Amino acid sequence: MTDHSLPLLSPEEEAMLAGECGPGVQRAMEIVVALGRIYRAHRLLPVTSVQVAGVSYRNLGEAGLEFLSEWAAQGARVRVPTTLNPAGMDLSAWRELGFAPSFADRQLAVIATFSKLGVRTTCTCTPYLVGNVPGSGEHVAWAESSAVAYANAVLGARTNREGGPSALAAAITGRTPAYGLHLDENRRATLRVLVRCPVRTLSDFGALGYLVGKRARNGVPCFLGLEGASDAALKALGAAMAASGAVALYHVIGVTPESDRPDLLSPDCEPFVVDELSSAYAALNADAREIDLVWFGCPHADLEEIREIAHSIGGRRLRSKLWVTVAREVRELAAKEGLAEALESAGGRLVSDMCVAIAPVKELGLRTLATPSAKGAVYASSHAGLKVRYGSVEQCVEAAVAGRWPG
Repeated sequence: MTDHSLPLLSPEEEAMLAGECGPGVQRAMEIVVALGRIYRAHRLLPVTSVQVAGVSYRNLGEAGLEFLSEWAAQGARVRVPTTLNPAGMDLSAWRELGFAPSFADRQLAVIATFSKLGVRTTCTCTPYLVGNVPGSGEHVAWAESSAVAYANAVLGARTNREGGPSALAAAITGRTPAYGLHLDENRRATLRVLVRCPVRTLSDFGALGYLVGKRARNGVPCFLGLEGASDAALKALGAAMAASGAVALYHVIGVTPESDRPDLLSPDCEPFVVDELSSAYAALNADAREIDLVWFGCPHADLEEIREIAHSIGGRRLRSKLWVTVAREVRELAAKEGLAEALESAGGRLVSDMCVAIAPVKELGLRTLATPSAKGAVYASSHAGLKVRYGSVEQCVEAAVAGRWPG
């Protein structure tokens, strides 16, 4: 007989596990309960939203698509608002961007299957820019690493770094196990970071995050010396730490919502001093001169970032491709403001739905890339096999104008 003692289930949860809500829900609850047992969770928590990773067909393949299709055929449907991570292409402009019809067919099949499951097919790594903004203390189940860091650190919500199947299981059941960062005691800082060097640009925040992520690994850093950091800067910082390490929560004294808790530092909290960023810039830069693509929007850009890029271009013509990856809803807002037209008249493009790092970009003939995103630099190199130049927004715009890295 199955032991249900850990976690302790409510009658509704017991019914889901017993199959009374259908085989699709039963399958999802089995995953949630199994995770609860692995992590010794004593109960399940209701979640208010979910963000699912594992969307690009390049990563999923046919086996992943079949897995999703079977789940949908079993009658599974999400119970809470659920959005998707970026796909492997722009879902509407893939032809213009040069993606192969054979890839597009399978990618669109993945999206259609998620739609059958009741998922909102907004494909973005920044769900908080398209209306999914959980409040402080709210429990969610998000999967994308930078979104998890932003939700925990900047919004004060609570989520672990979910995998694709576990996030979808949470969406179908409306539950997640009470362990990890859902619990107060695991949200204390394990690394005290004193920043002694200037950190001004978004690429500086990314470089800082790259260094700290490597040191913190899956711990919880706490920063001193970043007073006044903007939300965009925090987004870049968290994304970098999630890419170079596995940081899912961080604190910035005087900025983030939990940084004033009296027991912020754990008893074994380690000190770490950062007095230079040059080593991070060196590590994130490859020996590439000619630039095929300049990529902004990792994580997906907001309107202010798009405005800055358009202003930096200043109406000049671009020699390299320039893509700003965004959520579709953000692209629509940018189009109303004239920003999409401004970029396109220069030769750039707002690209919806996708992420360069999980797209088949080599099939588009791309070999080199410039970006101000540390996360983008790490993943474009490791996942997409591109040679990467890393620098400020201004440097990246100049690279797009000249077709080569400046200096």
